[in-house]
Amino acid sequence: MKMIVGLGNPGQKYVGTRHNVGFEVLGQIAKKHFAPPPKSKFQSEVSEIRIGNEKILLLCPLTFMNLSGQGVSQASSFYQIEPAEILVVCDDFNLGLDRLRFRPAGTSGGQNGLKDIIKRLGTQDFPRLRVGIGPVPERWDPADFVLGKYSEEELARTNAVVDRCVKASEDWVNNGVGYCMNLYNSDPNKKKITKPKTTNSPSEKELLGDHSEGS
Repeated sequence: MKMIVGLGNPGQKYVGTRHNVGFEVLGQIAKKHFAPPPKSKFQSEVSEIRIGNEKILLLCPLTFMNLSGQGVSQASSFYQIEPAEILVVCDDFNLGLDRLRFRPAGTSGGQNGLKDIIKRLGTQDFPRLRVGIGPVPERWDPADFVLGKYSEEELARTNAVVDRCVKASEDWVNNGVGYCMNLYNSDPNKKKITKPKTTNSPSEKELLGDHSEGS
């Protein structure tokens, strides 16, 4: 069994906020894979699905963001899921709105949910999918920004990003984090530079016309 964790804050007040993009991704994964209604367990909402031949536990902590590790550690201990088999999906205001970034391990980078998961699992060696929600506008407090809601223009883009995250999570299950890093970590808005095909330049004789015969 593997586990996919979506980070966010519980309650209607936080629905649609930037900090809850992890919840949004798990909701769409559950919908796509016909998950049963979630159960309250491990201080979280949990449900089980299958992706390919793999059984997946979907988990959204019902504690607030800075206590996310409680549910993750309880579920991983109960099901004997190793940290390397846990993918955590969370927001990152240091990434632009259309960016995704997979990492196999690492520090929290200031993300409080990741910080608590690292603390309670006793390791930072678990994969994470960071979902860009930034950048933070000038003179904005980052805490206010992440708890704010998307503009109409941002919402349309975010829906597309969530769809990519669903596919990215499936790819993690089937192909691993290294595959996903190669596929999803590049900037989707960066234009690829392609070199024009080279052709042999015409000779002076060809340009002027060959009049050596029949002149």
